[in-house]
Amino acid sequence: MCRLLFSGNGRTDRRLPNANKTMDRDCGRGQIGRAVPRELGTKHQEFPTVMSGNQEGQDGNNGERGGEEFVRDCLSKCRLLRGLLLIYLVYLVTLKMCRKIQWIGGELPLYCFSKAAQEYTSPSDKKEPQSLFLDRLLKEWEDRRLRGLFHHDITACETKILPGEYGFMVVLVEGRDLKKRPTEFGLDKVLQPFDGRKFNFTKIGQEEVLFRFEESENDVVQYVQHAPVMPSASPNVSPIAYGHVLLIPHVLDCMPQRIDRESFLLAMHMAREAKNSYFRVGYNSLGAFATINHLHFQAYYLTEPFPVEKAPFQRIATLGSGVKISQLLHYPVRGLVLEGGSSLQDLSTVVSSACIFLQDNNCPYNALISDSGKKIFLLPQWYAEKKAKGEVSQEILEKQVNPAIWELSGHFALKRRQDYEEASEGNLYSFLEMVSLSEERFEEMKGDILEFLASGSC
Repeated sequence: MCRLLFSGNGRTDRRLPNANKTMDRDCGRGQIGRAVPRELGTKHQEFPTVMSGNQEGQDGNNGERGGEEFVRDCLSKCRLLRGLLLIYLVYLVTLKMCRKIQWIGGELPLYCFSKAAQEYTSPSDKKEPQSLFLDRLLKEWEDRRLRGLFHHDITACETKILPGEYGFMVVLVEGRDLKKRPTEFGLDKVLQPFDGRKFNFTKIGQEEVLFRFEESENDVVQYVQHAPVMPSASPNVSPIAYGHVLLIPHVLDCMPQRIDRESFLLAMHMAREAKNSYFRVGYNSLGAFATINHLHFQAYYLTEPFPVEKAPFQRIATLGSGVKISQLLHYPVRGLVLEGGSSLQDLSTVVSSACIFLQDNNCPYNALISDSGKKIFLLPQWYAEKKAKGEVSQEILEKQVNPAIWELSGHFALKRRQDYEEASEGNLYSFLEMVSLSEERFEEMKGDILEFLASGSC
């Protein structure tokens, strides 16, 4: 199985959540966890937008661009191994995949991970182990930054942590709603067929590729700068934080946005491979604000704990595999926390089974893979349903906040300066409360999930 990485920009201060941090908690311009080098500016560098020609509406009239300016060559012209994953680094990194690559005899960088690698454990001395994966990804990202691929000035985004019990984080990304590709499908069904006529991850620019990401055949972790692309096999871009990436498994299969066990396990391996608790992987189902109906995960690098990660939870069940299931407490979004098991695969199997149950029953949800794959938050929601029924106020609609996994976790991208300046813990808490399932509906869904998992369906 094979994947590819894309690039954007930046170096990071990779520290664990309990490391000493300096942060500006007032309501002016600030930095979260000082994730950005000082030479890049005094504002928090967290939201550049990388646009490909296709996303800027430039996928027609190629002849007018001429010569080297059109070196972009759509990846659909190239032949890659089945399941190639592209990591596309914008300011948060973005992993993307390609269609068929006609590079007969061509080469691409290759990162191989080992499924047999020892589970990552946060060290007690606060010193983080080095990650070849994260180092290579950021190096390639910086290379793309120097090439001028960013659409926004990455030093211009303001961010702050709101005062209060939860520490909600907000970032100002003015105009993001104008640059982000609009959703091209209805929000009333979690499972919808793939439509190749609409935008999908086969339509990307060649220079956005960072490297392939695949399982090692001999359990050796390695990075190869020039790896041949096998001709016999066939294999985002509106960031809101540092290291935002998209992970797109099996791009050539053109699978719609729906979880399967193999792809979720791949996302778990990606979280583990970073060896960094600040690097999270997320998933949005259709109806829970995935905007592209082509199977993908997102990944995120932010040197602060998300508010949902700090919330208390209570154990409600332990499965035979050793996976522990808990319920979030004292957090505005009702949800489940899953952890434990004898292996990464045990935990991944249980979580993916719960996700499959939700999507098969048309229940929109978001999932956050946290703590290097050791803890997963499963957060069902019904905001799209309320919106369709006219139960969301015009004031909230005008803010254009779509509650996907990052928002439900406590990190908000705001598009208007007024909203950014007026943001408070109280109004964001109320917003998340509205997004969350009611207590009655959540209890019913929780019981159904537990019954499904206990039946041995996973």
